[in-house]
Amino acid sequence: MSSASLPANRWLVLVAVMMAFLPAVLDMTILHVAVPTLTQSLNASGTEVLWIMDIYPLLMAGLLVPMGTLADRVGNRVILLIGLVIFGVASAWAAFAQSSAMLIAARVLLALGGSMIMPCVLGLIRKTFEDEGERAMALGLWGMVGAAGAAVGPLVGGALLEHFWWGSVFLINVPVMLLVAPACHVLLPRVERTTSGKWAIGQALPLIAGMISIVYGVKAGFGGGQPPPIIVLVVVFGIAALTLFVRQQLRSSEPMLDLSLLSHPAIVAGLIMAIVASGTLAGVELTLAQELQYVLGKTPLQAGIFMIPIMAAAAVGGPVASHLSNRFGLRLVTTVSLLISAGALVSLARSDFHDPGFLVPFALAILGLTLSIGLTASSIAIMGSVDGREGGAAGSLEATGHELGTGLGITLFGVFMSSVFSRAIELPASQSQAFAEQASRTIGDAFIVASELPGEQGAALIEAGKAAFTQTHAVLLTTAALVIAALAVVVFLTLAGYRGLSRAHH
Repeated sequence: MSSASLPANRWLVLVAVMMAFLPAVLDMTILHVAVPTLTQSLNASGTEVLWIMDIYPLLMAGLLVPMGTLADRVGNRVILLIGLVIFGVASAWAAFAQSSAMLIAARVLLALGGSMIMPCVLGLIRKTFEDEGERAMALGLWGMVGAAGAAVGPLVGGALLEHFWWGSVFLINVPVMLLVAPACHVLLPRVERTTSGKWAIGQALPLIAGMISIVYGVKAGFGGGQPPPIIVLVVVFGIAALTLFVRQQLRSSEPMLDLSLLSHPAIVAGLIMAIVASGTLAGVELTLAQELQYVLGKTPLQAGIFMIPIMAAAAVGGPVASHLSNRFGLRLVTTVSLLISAGALVSLARSDFHDPGFLVPFALAILGLTLSIGLTASSIAIMGSVDGREGGAAGSLEATGHELGTGLGITLFGVFMSSVFSRAIELPASQSQAFAEQASRTIGDAFIVASELPGEQGAALIEAGKAAFTQTHAVLLTTAALVIAALAVVVFLTLAGYRGLSRAHH
């Protein structure tokens, strides 16, 4: 396509697809500050809260690759428009959900819509901008919207909860979709180059089933409520399903996911970084949102404002990472940034949030910046290891790593939080057995039980819950610091032979 025949409205197309992308990103983090309100409004148990949070990124992780390949076959425009409609309908359904089960079902539908929107946005940017300089600029703007969307999620959620009921965090998507869907319908090119070959949706089913089974097994195992044989059965089923998926991919003449990409050490390092860094970021945000609201009594909006440093710093991590990697080499930049983020986590674990001073916001900003550098470095490692033809497959692999990391991060943090909390809480002696069991599960459960008790008993239980959660949050952040430090060592060793951007420095 010559520059003369480039679509004249290409920058309008970019605005339309970026607006389509924004709600899907917002939905990753908007719920973080809504958890306490939502828990009490729906009377949701700790396990139900985790499913409400998790089902979205986990299903997205399973669906991104199949939806990306479907869009290659059918055309990005069609799949994007269908995704926008599904996302809008699911948002309205979630907003008016009357129970935890209804909200979880609506989040399933949201994930389906989101998984259609995300790969199409990138595909359309690639197809619309043929000029490399323009395309780099468009992708840079797209990346900024992604980081900013995830960053303002808790802030938007907090502001809405200040004035409206919890459903408003979903309802906000509906007017956006009513605006964006017609704009995309008018602006996006009707004719697209598509790839031939059949769409092997059957290959994706074991991937989705395997991921959800393993996560459910982990949750049920730590959260209790299910007999051990059932947990073992579910986990074994999950492992079997993932094994089947891998075997299918290796044998198929048209695999959905090119697993030979995993023979590149840098891609493996990049994937591990994407999963662990995005998981840590999501888990830390969830822990902080609960600490700020339950223990410090902040409103959702105040909690969102308190977390601005981590978000704002994460938004600038991308450009910083590419600049530093060009200068000092990817291996050094990644290792150092991960070690610094481990230090920031230790500092936060030892801080008194009642008196944050300068140190807590500073540590939050450093954590957001360094983890964001780690995530961008994972993109550089993955994309720098493949040629142009494999870019799409590598891109969907990386996006899957991010979604899976977010889902697993929330799950593992939530499960670990619950087990540490139940050991740390010292229940008042007057508590009945049934109430005591529920109150010691999570701080949300403790607040729900306290609301049903007479004045002094309720107040005593809330104080015990707050003391236990402060201990829990310290243990959690210290453990996260150790995991990130271990990741730094793994990355340093794995990227030893990496010759991508850093070849000049070896």
